[in-house]
Amino acid sequence: METNYEKALEIVNEQEQLLQFSSFNNDDAWELGKLMVAETKERGIDMAIAIRKMNGHIVFQYASERANLNHQNWMRRKFNIVCYHECSSLKSNIMARKTGKNLTTFGLNDADYKLCGGGFPIRLKGSGIAMVVTVSFLEHEDDHQFIVDCLGKYLGVEAPALNMKVEWI
Repeated sequence: METNYEKALEIVNEQEQLLQFSSFNNDDAWELGKLMVAETKERGIDMAIAIRKMNGHIVFQYASERANLNHQNWMRRKFNIVCYHECSSLKSNIMARKTGKNLTTFGLNDADYKLCGGGFPIRLKGSGIAMVVTVSFLEHEDDHQFIVDCLGKYLGVEAPALNMKVEWI
């Protein structure tokens, strides 16, 4: 089945609009991170999780027993693309698919950036991005949805789910 990238973009835009914070600091990152770890245990899934400031400083990090250095590297690449485009890494993927642009179009490389789901901005209402949450272990759409589910739970907001496959670039 062909992915409807227009619909996917609409859903991701709505997620990013709904999942914004009034404020967010290191203590909030710790609480969100703990919630995410608890969610992995509740779901019985493995996951690597990181929450970083925009300057790259890691304020929360967790890795389940089966996560490895490769997952950490994927999170770094997802973090970089969120910082570069100032939106979720999945939205960057969808936009690239819609426009035909890829990493090299922007002078970026695959070793440092990745156009796939699993990175999401912690955006402050009426302001900019305070931090970025990244995860790695599942299929990239599922990584993205895991973040959306956890942010929704943390904020008490129900965001629409992206129930479709999105090929990564």
